[in-house]
Amino acid sequence: MNLAKFRNLALGVGLAAAFGLSAFAQGAAAPAGAPAAPAGPVPTKIGVVNIQQAISESAEGKKEIDALQKRFDPKQAELKGLSDDVESLKKQYQAQADKLSDEEKSSRAKAIDTKQKSFQRTLEDAQAEFQSAQQDVINRIGAKMLAVLEKYAAANNYAVVLDVSNPQTSPVLFATQGTVITKDLVDAYDKENPAGATAAPAPKPAGAGTATRPATTPARPATASPTPKKP
Repeated sequence: MNLAKFRNLALGVGLAAAFGLSAFAQGAAAPAGAPAAPAGPVPTKIGVVNIQQAISESAEGKKEIDALQKRFDPKQAELKGLSDDVESLKKQYQAQADKLSDEEKSSRAKAIDTKQKSFQRTLEDAQAEFQSAQQDVINRIGAKMLAVLEKYAAANNYAVVLDVSNPQTSPVLFATQGTVITKDLVDAYDKENPAGATAAPAPKPAGAGTATRPATTPARPATASPTPKKP
């Protein structure tokens, strides 16, 4: 899987579901009994941000993406080999079918089916491990990203910040370029979280020395959603 496809898959996981974020509002109601906020200017600005894009473009996000890509390379090579084996057996069968006895045809067809099912199970397991690992990265960086967003919004007089990562949960149809703060958020995040900082290592699968990544093969079911358009 190349870097672009990996990023598309990572960005396909909606942060709105992970963090309950469709709009961040500075004016959220205070809990009952809480002391009144000190008097000051009322925030008036509205901002638009693509949190998914911000995660992938932050220095830490790029570092994590590269690390995951290297971590899952061995399994991708393994899955490609298994897929190639299945395709090779199919081609051999098709080329020799008219010369084979019914018994031999049945035997080869069964062998191909068994190998195909084994490959599919291995692929699905790898996909599950990959998605779990990428979600860990998104959750870890996303939680810190939202904390940075809260401080940025307060410091820059934003009353509301809309996340447009998923148009189904935040259907913003139009926004002027001046309201888009994704790049500003990335800059603020990188300032607080330098790329050289040591990130918590993702857990390795139990019983495996090397973690896995699903291969890009014709048999792989679609798992990625297209990256939402930014206003």
